[in-house]
Amino acid sequence: MLFYFVLLAVSLAFYWVGRRYAYWKQRGVPYVEPSFPFGNITQMRKRHIALLMQDAYLQLKDCGKKFGGVFFFINPVAIILDLDFAKDVFVKDFQYFHDRGVYSNERGDPISAHLVTMEGTKWKNLRAKLTPTFTSGKMKMMYPTITGVAEEFRKCMQVEADNGGEVEMKEFLARFTTDVIGTCAFGLECNSLSDPDAKFRQMGRKALAMTPMGFLRRIFSVTFRDLAKALNIKIVDPEVSNFFMNAVRDTIEYREKNKIQRNDFMDLLIKLKNAEPIDDGTPEQLGRLTFNEIAAQAFVFFLAGFETSSTAMSYCLYELAKNQELQDKARKNVEEVLARNDGKMTYEAVHEMRYIENCINESLRKYPPVPNILRNTNKDYPVPDMNVTLEKGYRVLLPIYAIHHDARYYPDPERYEPDRFSPEECAKRHQMAFVPFGDGPRICIGMRFGLMQARVGLAYLLQNFRFKLSPKTPRVLKLVASSAILTSEGGLWLHIENL
Repeated sequence: MLFYFVLLAVSLAFYWVGRRYAYWKQRGVPYVEPSFPFGNITQMRKRHIALLMQDAYLQLKDCGKKFGGVFFFINPVAIILDLDFAKDVFVKDFQYFHDRGVYSNERGDPISAHLVTMEGTKWKNLRAKLTPTFTSGKMKMMYPTITGVAEEFRKCMQVEADNGGEVEMKEFLARFTTDVIGTCAFGLECNSLSDPDAKFRQMGRKALAMTPMGFLRRIFSVTFRDLAKALNIKIVDPEVSNFFMNAVRDTIEYREKNKIQRNDFMDLLIKLKNAEPIDDGTPEQLGRLTFNEIAAQAFVFFLAGFETSSTAMSYCLYELAKNQELQDKARKNVEEVLARNDGKMTYEAVHEMRYIENCINESLRKYPPVPNILRNTNKDYPVPDMNVTLEKGYRVLLPIYAIHHDARYYPDPERYEPDRFSPEECAKRHQMAFVPFGDGPRICIGMRFGLMQARVGLAYLLQNFRFKLSPKTPRVLKLVASSAILTSEGGLWLHIENL
């Protein structure tokens, strides 16, 4: 009797899985054939998911449909193939796709419940509260802090150049951005430049480190979010969570006790906590920020701010080291702008460096730090001109890496060419052909800060140093498969020389 019961259970399980894997076929949607149990991410431990989704995109992109089908485990996911449809999802029909579908656990892991992961009305209200903190006026207020750290960065790099000049640029740039973000987000001197093992740098590394079990836990929590919440799965390392919660608590208590105000992100968060006016805004109408909300925002601002900017800058310097002519052109842009501004690296001067901006954008095109973006379908969405409905609760994926490497939009896509981002070239392309920060109402709120930080860092470096390939520089970059960010295996070693 037990044998027949087990046989029946196994048969029903196979039937159910078969039905799931027939999901796209039944709806007439072209799809990539899945394999049980991982679907189309079977090789996720060997190849970065950016490359796996690029494979799927290349297989489906000429099918003539707005999207195709893939599977994460047994869950159907719609992969966007058409840029007009991408605009529909991210901008025009945003009300159907306003959630990212990223896992968070506000009850058991409060630091994971930040602007990136929050959904629905909670996200909308928090976004409204935080938007005033990222205006150009606020960026200008924080600018002297960034240049102060950049000057210390220059001194550290000079010591390295004097001592032989073989530098792993990704780590060095991460120390620079850690000190910038630590100062702006927490008002604390992180000292990562002077001490590679400073606590903030240690916690930054640990927050992004991915053990095999941690990698599977993240994949599981994104794919089976409801079950993960029921199991109270935590995705932030407890030591990391405790460190940042305590750092925020200590900072708030110290500032409020001593009535200290600074022109930084934490100061603005404290004002939101106390419902104090910011410029002409009235945050009290939106409700106060709780301590947990402040800690979560400071955490994600720190994590996203130091990692994505350092990644973009390191790839940019790697490409400029490979092409000295482009490096000279970028350096000339810095020198010409400074000459027009009495040699001062002012906020306005940095934003005049158009070619530096082009170099950063081309780096973000070729190596988008976040290579795929997910959206949750919040209610049934009839897809225009396809006679298909994307059902509530299912995912839509924008394969940014694949689109950025599509020869239809970027001829010879593996070539690094900053002039692709001249105003004339940009005007020829669809707006969704370049989306390293996403688009629409959920575009990255810290985009302007990240770009400003990258401009300042590159301007200081190119003004003072020449970058060349090192014997340790990999000739072919290999992506770390388990990293959420597009990270090169073994780092990015460069040789630097004083100018």
